[in-house]
Amino acid sequence: MPSIDEQLTYLKKGLAEIIREEDLRERLVQAAQAVRPLRVKAGFDPTAPDLHLGHTVLLRKMKHFQDLGHTVIFLIGDMTSLIGDPTGRNITRPPMTREDINRNAETYRAQVFKILDPEKTEVRFNSEWLQPMRYEELVRLCGRYTVARILERAEFSKRFKDGVPISVHELLYPLAQAYDSVALRCDVEMGGTDQKFNLLVGREIQKDYGQPQQIVATVPLLEGLDGVNKMSKSLGNYIGITEPPEIMYRKVMQIGDALMFRYYELLTDRSLAQIDQMRARIAGGELHPMQAKAELARLIVTDFHSTADAARAEEEFNRVVRRHEVPADIQTVTLPEAVRTAAGIRIDKLLAKIGLADSVSDAVRKIKAGAVEIDGQRVHDLVLADAPAELIVHAGKNWRKVVL
Repeated sequence: MPSIDEQLTYLKKGLAEIIREEDLRERLVQAAQAVRPLRVKAGFDPTAPDLHLGHTVLLRKMKHFQDLGHTVIFLIGDMTSLIGDPTGRNITRPPMTREDINRNAETYRAQVFKILDPEKTEVRFNSEWLQPMRYEELVRLCGRYTVARILERAEFSKRFKDGVPISVHELLYPLAQAYDSVALRCDVEMGGTDQKFNLLVGREIQKDYGQPQQIVATVPLLEGLDGVNKMSKSLGNYIGITEPPEIMYRKVMQIGDALMFRYYELLTDRSLAQIDQMRARIAGGELHPMQAKAELARLIVTDFHSTADAARAEEEFNRVVRRHEVPADIQTVTLPEAVRTAAGIRIDKLLAKIGLADSVSDAVRKIKAGAVEIDGQRVHDLVLADAPAELIVHAGKNWRKVVL
C-alpha cells in the first residue's frame, strides 16, 4: 500500500480543491489504522440519457479512490432530479417526469462501469431515504439551515436581487443533497467546482446529525470542443462516452493544442510530470502537437472501447482527414426528386435535402466558401448539369453517397 503522502499526491492530481486537505490526510490515516475503507460519494442527477467526457473527470477521481481500496458510491439522484439542480441557472428548472428519470438512470448504471470497478462500487438511489421521509422529518431537516445561508448561493442571490422568482422547492435541493451524505455516512463527497456550495452544506448538516464532517473534493469543469464553454450536450461541444470510436477519435482531434494538455490531465492517468515533459518536448520541437493529440485520442477511445477500436478509428481519421479519402461508413441516400430541374441537379437544394446543410441558404454559403466537393472536385456552381449515376458529396466533415 502506498504511503499516506503518496496516496494524497495520487488523489490530488486533477482536483481543483480539497476542503480540507489536512482532514483528508487524517481520515486516510484513521482508515488505514482501522482497516476501514473510506466511503466516497458523488451524485449524478439523470437529466440526460448519456454521459459525456465532462462527467468522467469526476468518475476518474472516484476510480482513483477505488485504486487505493476505498468504497465508491455512485449516487443516482432520482429524487433530487424531481427538483432540478439550480446550479448555474437563472430560472427555475422544469421538473422531470418519473419516466424520464428512470429511463436515464438505467443508462447511467450501464455507462459508469466503463470506468468504475463494479466490484468496488455501490450504486444507490436517493429515493431510498428521501421518498419515505415523513413531513415531520422534512421540517426538522429544513430547521437545520437558514434561508439567509441558502440565499448566499450565487444563483439565488442574483435572482433575488433581480426580482427573478425562486420556487420554494429549489431551496430544498442543497438540503436534500446534504441529507444524502447523512444517509450514506460519507467520508468524502466529490463534485464539480460549481457544486461547492451544495457540498459544503453537506458538511454542516452532517455535523448537526452528529457525524464527522465529510471532506469536500471538487474537480474542474471540463471545457468542451470549443475550448470556452463547459462541455454540454445542449451546446453541441461534447464527446459522448457511448459514441462510436471513429466519432470520438475525430472529436478529440478537433480540440485546440492548449486544451489538449488539460484533457491529458483530467481524462488520462498520465502523471503531471509526464505531461510537463510532453509539453517541453513540443515546445522544443521534438514532438509535433498532432502526434501528442493522436496519442490522447487513442487513450480516450481505448478507455471506452478497446485498443483495436482505437487503431481502426485512427486509420479511418488518417484516411479521411489526412489523405482525403472517402469514409468507410459513408451514408447512402437516393437523390430527392425535388432537386431535379430541366437544367440539372440543384446542388444547394440537394445539400439541404440530404442533411449536409441546415437550409438552402446555408448550402449556398458553403458552396461560396468552397466547402463543398462532388466526386473530389470543388463545387462553384449551383447546378450540376451532367451527373453520373452515383455522386460522392462532401461538405465540411460530412459525406453522402447519392444514388441517382
